[in-house]
Amino acid sequence: MAISTSLLTRCGCLQRPLPVTSDAASPPVPRRRRRHVTPLKSKQSGSKARRASSSSSSSSPSPPRGARPPEPQPLRRDGLEPFEVGGRHDGPPLRGETLQPPFFVLLAGRRARLSPRREATKRRKPEEEAEGVFTAIRGGMADREASPIPLEIRARLAELELELSEGDITQKGYEKKRSKLIRAFVPHAGGMEGPMSHRVPLGPPSAARFHRRRTSGTRDERYRSDVHTEAVQAMLARHVERKVAVPMPSKRRSLVVQTSMDAYTPPGLSPLCSDSSSGSEEEAGPCDDMSGMEHWMGRPSQLGPAHLGSTSSSSSSTQSGGSGNAGRLADSLAHAHISHLAHLGHTHGGPGHLQQSHLAPSHHGIGHLSLKRKGALSVAENGGSLRRSCEFGSDMLWPPPLESDENHSGPPDVSGYSSDSPHSHTERHPMSNMGTIARNTQKYGNAERMETGDGVPVSSRVSAKIQQLVNTLKQPRRPPLREFFVDDFDELLEVQQPDPNQPRPEGAEMMPVRGDALGVVTNWPPSLEAALQRWGTISPKAPCLTSLDTAGKPLYVLTYGKLWSRSIKLAYNILHKLGSKQEPMVRPGDRVALVFPNNDPVAFVVAFYGCLLAEVVPVPIEVPLSRKDAGSQQIGFLLGSCGVTVALTSDACHKGLPKSATGEIPQFKGWPKLLWFVTESKHLSKPPRDWFPHIKDANNDTAYIEYKTCKDGSVLGVTVTRIALLTHCQALTQSCCYTEAETIVNVLDFKKDVGLWHGILTSVMNMMHVISVPYSLMKVNPLSWIQKVCQYKAKVSCVKSRDMHWALVAHKDQKDINLSSLRMLLVADGSNPWSISSCDAFLNVFQTKGLRAEVICPCASSPEALTVAIRRPAEDSSQPPGRGVLSMQGLSYGVVRVDTEERLSVLTVQDVGTVMPGGLVCVVKPEGVPQLCQTDEIGELCVCAIATGTSYYGLTGMTKNTFEVYPVSGGGGLVSEYAFVRTGLLGFIGPGGLVFITGKMDGLIMVSGRRHNADDIVATALAVEPMKFVYRGRIAVFSVTVLRDERIVVVAEQRPDSTEEDSFQWMSRVLQAIDSIHGVGVFCLALVPANTLPKTPLGGIHLSEIKQLYLEGGLHPCNVLMCPHTCVSNLPKPRQKQPEIGPASVMVGNLVSGKRIAQASGRDLGQTDDNDQFLFLSEVLQWRAQTTPDHILYTLLSSRGAVSNSLTCLQLHKRAERVAALLMERGGLQEGDHVALVYPPGIDLIAAFYGALYAGCVPITVRPPHPQNISTTLPTVKMIVEVSHSACVMTTAVICKLLRSKEATATVDIRNWPPVLDTDDLPKKKPPALYKPSNPDGLAYLDFSVSTTGMLAGVQMSHNAVGAFCRSVKLQCELYPSREVAICLDPYCGLGFVLWCLCSVYSGHQSILIPPVELESNPALWLLAVSQLRVRDTFCSYSVMELCTKGLGLQTETLKARGLDLSRVRACVVVAEERPRMSLTLSFSKLFKDLGLHPRSVSTAFGCRVNLAICLQGTSGPDPTTVYVDMRALRHDRVRLVERGSPHSLPLMESGKILPGVRIIIANPETKGPLGDSHLGEIWVHSAHNGSGYYSGYGEEVLQSDHFNSRLSFGDTQTVWARTGYLGFLRRTELTDANGERHDALFVVGALEEAMELRGMRYHPIDIETSVIRAHKSIMECAVFPWTNLLVVVVELEGSEQEALDLVPMVTKAVLEEHYLIVGVVVVTDIGVIPINSRGEKQRMHLRDGFLQDQLDPIYVAYNM
Repeated sequence: MAISTSLLTRCGCLQRPLPVTSDAASPPVPRRRRRHVTPLKSKQSGSKARRASSSSSSSSPSPPRGARPPEPQPLRRDGLEPFEVGGRHDGPPLRGETLQPPFFVLLAGRRARLSPRREATKRRKPEEEAEGVFTAIRGGMADREASPIPLEIRARLAELELELSEGDITQKGYEKKRSKLIRAFVPHAGGMEGPMSHRVPLGPPSAARFHRRRTSGTRDERYRSDVHTEAVQAMLARHVERKVAVPMPSKRRSLVVQTSMDAYTPPGLSPLCSDSSSGSEEEAGPCDDMSGMEHWMGRPSQLGPAHLGSTSSSSSSTQSGGSGNAGRLADSLAHAHISHLAHLGHTHGGPGHLQQSHLAPSHHGIGHLSLKRKGALSVAENGGSLRRSCEFGSDMLWPPPLESDENHSGPPDVSGYSSDSPHSHTERHPMSNMGTIARNTQKYGNAERMETGDGVPVSSRVSAKIQQLVNTLKQPRRPPLREFFVDDFDELLEVQQPDPNQPRPEGAEMMPVRGDALGVVTNWPPSLEAALQRWGTISPKAPCLTSLDTAGKPLYVLTYGKLWSRSIKLAYNILHKLGSKQEPMVRPGDRVALVFPNNDPVAFVVAFYGCLLAEVVPVPIEVPLSRKDAGSQQIGFLLGSCGVTVALTSDACHKGLPKSATGEIPQFKGWPKLLWFVTESKHLSKPPRDWFPHIKDANNDTAYIEYKTCKDGSVLGVTVTRIALLTHCQALTQSCCYTEAETIVNVLDFKKDVGLWHGILTSVMNMMHVISVPYSLMKVNPLSWIQKVCQYKAKVSCVKSRDMHWALVAHKDQKDINLSSLRMLLVADGSNPWSISSCDAFLNVFQTKGLRAEVICPCASSPEALTVAIRRPAEDSSQPPGRGVLSMQGLSYGVVRVDTEERLSVLTVQDVGTVMPGGLVCVVKPEGVPQLCQTDEIGELCVCAIATGTSYYGLTGMTKNTFEVYPVSGGGGLVSEYAFVRTGLLGFIGPGGLVFITGKMDGLIMVSGRRHNADDIVATALAVEPMKFVYRGRIAVFSVTVLRDERIVVVAEQRPDSTEEDSFQWMSRVLQAIDSIHGVGVFCLALVPANTLPKTPLGGIHLSEIKQLYLEGGLHPCNVLMCPHTCVSNLPKPRQKQPEIGPASVMVGNLVSGKRIAQASGRDLGQTDDNDQFLFLSEVLQWRAQTTPDHILYTLLSSRGAVSNSLTCLQLHKRAERVAALLMERGGLQEGDHVALVYPPGIDLIAAFYGALYAGCVPITVRPPHPQNISTTLPTVKMIVEVSHSACVMTTAVICKLLRSKEATATVDIRNWPPVLDTDDLPKKKPPALYKPSNPDGLAYLDFSVSTTGMLAGVQMSHNAVGAFCRSVKLQCELYPSREVAICLDPYCGLGFVLWCLCSVYSGHQSILIPPVELESNPALWLLAVSQLRVRDTFCSYSVMELCTKGLGLQTETLKARGLDLSRVRACVVVAEERPRMSLTLSFSKLFKDLGLHPRSVSTAFGCRVNLAICLQGTSGPDPTTVYVDMRALRHDRVRLVERGSPHSLPLMESGKILPGVRIIIANPETKGPLGDSHLGEIWVHSAHNGSGYYSGYGEEVLQSDHFNSRLSFGDTQTVWARTGYLGFLRRTELTDANGERHDALFVVGALEEAMELRGMRYHPIDIETSVIRAHKSIMECAVFPWTNLLVVVVELEGSEQEALDLVPMVTKAVLEEHYLIVGVVVVTDIGVIPINSRGEKQRMHLRDGFLQDQLDPIYVAYNM
């Protein structure tokens, strides 16, 4: 049984005295200082706002002597003070009189004994209450006596509030009229200026009877609470000190209608320039301004004169959504700071300078950006215009990465320069700038550059925002993370530990509560059909149902006689006119769908009772508005599971259904095939006179099936038997005291729930008259239901709290409202705790219109248990409703606690009456065994009664869990032998058996072990500000599972007139309010455009559809704010760097544990061939020209596949001689001079290379500039020419003309070019003598290329290395003069150049050259050439392979018809300097498998800067090996093999077979010690064809000698190794080599300089990018890079810009789930923004520079908090 009042008193729960109503005067109540809360966006300027805030705070005096200090207002949902009796106010408790947990106090109308301290306390009248409030507002005028405010003034003030809420008057007009009204009653203190309303906020008092906070014309009051609003504002104000500015997202102009461009500020700035979301009320003194700014700027150390004039902003700042403002701000700051240092006291003029603002000191001691200029060159290797083309990639350059103590940081930076002089921005040091180019002006405008303390260049624009984000993330998280070490690579998600101080239930066990006995009335009918028969025959003229049109006029009055006759007619037709006599479509017991609109209750009630009479089971559903109607597919699944084949509908509805071209109703998605049957009488046959329906007594047959939508969107059918139906009607009749011929106004949906039970079923049993008000009429005239109550003098009305609020908004124009006839106002959603606000506000306004307080009757119901409890309409007002003020924190732990301390977060609940007659209710634990709860514990209500649902149709398992529950007591015994039904309602039972509901199971969100109610979070969001930005009732709150815990997502519809900045500030305040009030972080807050959320048929939001759209990335929000840093607190702990273990210990440990040292080698290089006798390649060519002069070495194909040119040995030799003569005569070159060869891919390049060798020069191959993109590509050509110290440039006539064009002249200074020689006009004569090198170790050529990190590096290749290289490739690929090899590669660097130019001369095989540029116009060129020429070996790049995969994916059948056959291909090798792209190679293999390509023939090669080819699969040897490694172990530099498909498994493919003459070892990049094969380390290589070193031309080669000449620190310390800069591991496989030994496979994981150190672990960008690309179908490409410990993700959007913001939550979630990383910044860009070099590799560092310099023109930039 429930707790009795005496029990509560004994337990000490009622220590607080309860009030007694009295008319006598009461002593003055202590004044409460009204909290001043800054509005979200003040219309005043910053200085005015500060003056207003300071004056308002100064004008709030302290209370007079003897008065108690003010107490904080409680967070309330109802607009009432903490405890009430009958809706009257009671003052706060005296000091020391607290309410003790564990129990709650509920004032259920019982008078309690007063304590002696409060004997004299009396109840004040409403006038005195209001007067007390105004006295509190006046503050300092306590000694003056104010006149009481008359009632007519109060009423006028209330009307003003409503006018303001409707938008009929402006805020200014409202304040003016209000001050005029109350001027006579609020005397002014001396010395005060102007009206009080401008100095002190005179907001409407929270508990005043006639006052409500403005609602901005909103139409949903379910979550309305004035005190809640105040409490949220107070909570936000309380947390001002620790709040720092949050960076606002950047959005492209095309996505923004109105954008405020002045909201981007560094942390610590005052409200003048900072966003008001910080809510700061502090004023900084004049001495604080520079300190705050200096703290933000981080004490700039190098500020030269170049900084002083840079106050202009880039033209691209507006394009990228306004992040340029941060640049303007930072520039202004720098200017102001320097000026301040130079001469304090000097003030800059103009409004833009910051001397006019007060700069508050920053709240955290965080290291900020230090500013300095760096002159660095950013250029692009030729061909940056074509995004995905392989030959015109953009090898971009940028300044070097972070300087490091290690020697493996990278090759020398020859792309830029920096100096140590503070004034060296325009003058360089004379010794360090030889041959270096002046910095080019960026094409994106004059973007300022800074750099952080660690030397990375940044732009002040974006970096200011990133710094804000960093500062925001430095705040302490909740809950604090425990510190412990993660052992090795075991990344364990933190398990949330229960709070030891959490409240726990302490009461006795709650016993079941029984309702009143169900009375036996003699004239109650035996069934509902019998009742219809009785009234249809006895009182055929009595009105049963009146339907209204959209004008509110009666459309049709259905009498009981008509209902009876029509129902019989329909029953006959259902049974006899569907199908044939032998095979009727519908038999008794079959299910039939009822599809009727909400404005046609007459047709519905006829159809419903017709089904009952025909003994078929009606299934009422909503009208499908379209084939894609939200939720209609699930309805279709329900109909299918119920076996529905017939749908009854009305004529009008049938005509309105969507039709196909033939006029038939199409089959809706997921629906069974239905026969649509119209129920109007004119379409029905008249039953024969002798036919009469069989009317039986109520039994256990199914009467009807009511659909229920679950939390996940699935639809279930709840079956209700005929006996349950009848018993429920009887219980409602007894509870509501229904009598015959009463009139009831029904606003609810008559097809289900309370509307069906009262408006269709119980009303007919009692012969009542129902006035049905359709939803369409309510939208036009919200007051229509009240008008009908007055017109018909209705006794009962069934509404929702939404309808009450609509009436409040619209009532002011009505003068003749009289609600005295109402004896019961049934609130159908009274179980929602927030409905209490609407009830009280409605009572406040309409009490003067005859409404009595005892009339309002909230009820609690659920589809499974029908009506659970209902408040009885009392005859007298002596028993006011019960209420309790409960701690929200206690509720989150499932415990009932009276709020005693944290008075800002409480929930006020009202009772929903007592248990239904004939019912037994108990409260059980929501999860696990249904054990009875304790008296102070929240649980799920369960009902044992006849009047409940019996099952979910067709779902026995779910039925057993819901409808067949047997609660057990603490001792384990059953509470009852009868089964209970779970209601889905959460609550408890209070004194007197009153039922209190605190939420629903469907709205429950479990986060870290605490329960939060979605409705509560909605209410907090709405309480942050007056609704200027979002719509009430259009907010969805749900949870999604991220990283094994639930995360809260809030989605709201944004008003079209709200600006970007306003909405963002509102969002940031909502996040803070929810965090403060509920103690839980929000994962994602999204605003979508108005009217875009899926709706239910009655206009509400469709929660499950919204959640599904969110999960699929289809919401298309216009604003998104992600807060993963706040709410994700169960990440694995960052890896702790252990003290380094010495290399000797590692080696010994590996040996002891039986693990071998990771080293391997290719086979030996033998000298067996004729050409091996030559040391130099030029000698080999001369030898071939003599021995095999007519042997074709090279064949060049055109774009059509025809041979455009070819070279024999002799032709190549002669052409090379003429080139050498040109160099010697016209160029005047000497031995050892460098020559730049600027040629397109082709024969000329090869001839020029060997001509340079013949002349004794050193050739450098350079990609020519792209004609369509000279400004980007020509600077790279110029840089290579200058850095390589080329004495002349050789090229063709076309390129020669291009270099002298106007565009080229505008891009670079052509006067500094060395001589340019045109080789199209070669001299006829030979050179005097061909040069023969004297030293095999001398320089043969320079290999210049741009790495993925943007470093331009020239590698020196000696003659020895060239010979060894060619011999190694020849052995591996078995190259002989009879072989043909197809090469589709760029011939400018690396293995591509060696295969294109060198190998054919050395080995004598024929090379078929296919320039990759030709594939742009003919993607099939390469494969057709391979097929037609019957080539067995071919080489390509990833760009070529990707082009073929995407361009030929749909053409395989056509190619097969053209005779394409790849069955002869033995080796198709992809040349790359990266981890093998398994997905691409597998796609390529699968795509062309049907054309004969064998999957094992596709393999990869691996080379790097120090050794151009380390691995190459070749023709013989084992197939490439694939392994699956644990990605989590890899982050800790460990290699752990797992099975395919394991969680966190990463597939890696072998990078090819190790070349002959190559030795490999895996070494620790820090200690340089050897590693075991279970470790990830740097790949070191020892080979005869290693490069000799980097060439920079400045004498800095010695600094990078470690790259080419490293030795192990332990073990084999004599061998000289080259460090590749790539991480990988070796694995000994079960396969055997050609020599019979077990094969060692090398697996490349990633570049060391691209790996990201995050959370102490090593991440490889490609892994994160793979996860991101999978996250959403619209992501075309992506790249990631770190920035100040934040992970930045750049994604390319393939689709409309409206989809851009969908990617932000998807990307954040994917990276969190798969990599345990929180994304800091998400940048959404157009396709083609991510730079790609000629090898198809992403240039992430160049992308980073472009982002920081604000050059990307992003669609959207999201900063995750």
